Amino acid sequence: MEFVASQPDTDTHLTVPGPMLADAEAQGRYVRIRDWESKFLPNSRDIFLYLPEAYLQEPQRSFPLLVMHDGQNLFDGDLSYVKGSTWRAGSTADEEIAAGRVEPLILVGVANTGADRMAEYTPTADARLGGGRGPFYARMLTEELLPMLREEYRVLAGPEHTGIAGSSLGGLISLAIGLRFPEVFGRIGVLSPSIWWDNRTILRDVRSLRTTLPLNIWLDMGTAEGLRHVRDADLLSQLLQTRGWQQGRDLRYQKFPGALHNETAWADRFGEVLRFLFPAL
Repeated sequence: MEFVASQPDTDTHLTVPGPMLADAEAQGRYVRIRDWESKFLPNSRDIFLYLPEAYLQEPQRSFPLLVMHDGQNLFDGDLSYVKGSTWRAGSTADEEIAAGRVEPLILVGVANTGADRMAEYTPTADARLGGGRGPFYARMLTEELLPMLREEYRVLAGPEHTGIAGSSLGGLISLAIGLRFPEVFGRIGVLSPSIWWDNRTILRDVRSLRTTLPLNIWLDMGTAEGLRHVRDADLLSQLLQTRGWQQGRDLRYQKFPGALHNETAWADRFGEVLRFLFPAL
């Protein structure tokens, strides 16, 4: 992956969603930025923000940030790919924060663009399937989205306060971006990653590391997602540990018995992801 720098240039319009998030909407804690554009990618996309209750209660306080892919599948069942099936990300974050297990944080969902999802979520081009626009997607996040969010919202800077997470190809691109930009993203959520992409190039990238990077990595796989994918996740975990990550310290690899490759499964374990990546202080 090769990335170069540029300056952000954005124009946003804020709206709010329908009844699925009535409580958060009533409190002003849910924001939908429609048709957000990037100079690096041709398609506009919606950006969804979910703010913790403390954001309104403590106006002088700034908060950590977790950027997530497939944003239309995170909060509102009226928008999700499978209607009614979401990660329940906002309500889960609220529950974990209220219980004192997770520090208050801002969740940002970046919507995928449908037919171009595979291209944007893949760090390299596959000889058969194409793709490989992940470097441009990464530039959009690091050079446009994050600067905009830090200007418009009370967001803590620094990799220790900034995470990126996703599932399937979203898990793959999260890890790839984390390995390339440890100075930007220090907390990486890799759920059911598509390690198979491009002859498992991500494994080669991990093997090529000369030292451990300052990343806290959550890695998981459901046992019902297929033996090949479980074995790939096992191998990725082993490789990370050979490069210095320690299970239970800065790496959490977990297999979920019977879990499938879908939003319901990822929703069921999202609380655990948050507790590892953003534990209460």
